[in-house]
Amino acid sequence: MRMFRSVTIGQHIPGDSVIHRLDPRTKILSAMFLIVLLFVVKGFVGYGLVALGLALVIRASRIPWKFVIRGLRPLMVILVLTLTLHLFMTEGRVIFQVWFLKVTWEGLIRGLMMGTRLVLLILGTSMLTLTTSPMQLTDGIETLLKPGKKIGIPAHELAMMMTIALRFIPTLLEETEKIMKAQMARGADFQSGGIMQRARSLIPLLVPLFVNAFRRADDLAIAMEARGYRGGEGRTKLKELKFQRLDAVALGLVITFSVLVGAFF
Repeated sequence: MRMFRSVTIGQHIPGDSVIHRLDPRTKILSAMFLIVLLFVVKGFVGYGLVALGLALVIRASRIPWKFVIRGLRPLMVILVLTLTLHLFMTEGRVIFQVWFLKVTWEGLIRGLMMGTRLVLLILGTSMLTLTTSPMQLTDGIETLLKPGKKIGIPAHELAMMMTIALRFIPTLLEETEKIMKAQMARGADFQSGGIMQRARSLIPLLVPLFVNAFRRADDLAIAMEARGYRGGEGRTKLKELKFQRLDAVALGLVITFSVLVGAFF
């Protein structure tokens, strides 16, 4: 259950730092450049530079390091699985062999690179949601998707769905934790046994979790209709998004950094 409290994606921490004051479009585009850069970089030096850049962003955002690093705990199982699969399934120079299983240097290096890429990806996307409110995120995504309206892309509806999905990640995890506690109080056991037994023990969680999710979705729809929500057509905004000099500088630094690191590392 500690794993559910460790998830930081979808949460927002209000603040007045330089990163918080950036236009949401700047942060969304920066996150997109980060994702592309992580798949372009080919060595640990490049990943180290990306990690240094993310460390500077986290420092500038004034978000506690413990809170940011806590979001990596749920990834430990995936990281260990990724490293294990690459260790035993990549051909190359053998480090040691146990029966028919061979651990190779190439597998070790590739597993570490994939794990590093995943960690940096989660940190970067977490910083986007931690420093951007759901309303700002919706407005930013909608503005970036507006050119697609000419070819029939529903920009407002897509932005709304993406933001609601991100916002409800912590809520659904909290609901899961409550259901687990309620069932443990009735004698359910989620801790003992092997991996398959633990997976089967989680099946009874699915029905009440889906019921609660649909109930929340219905309540949200009723609340939106009661407030006169009818989609994006004709809607006005209380605060219009405006690019400032700070956004131009930040986006220029991100693009320059991404091009240099991607080209040379």
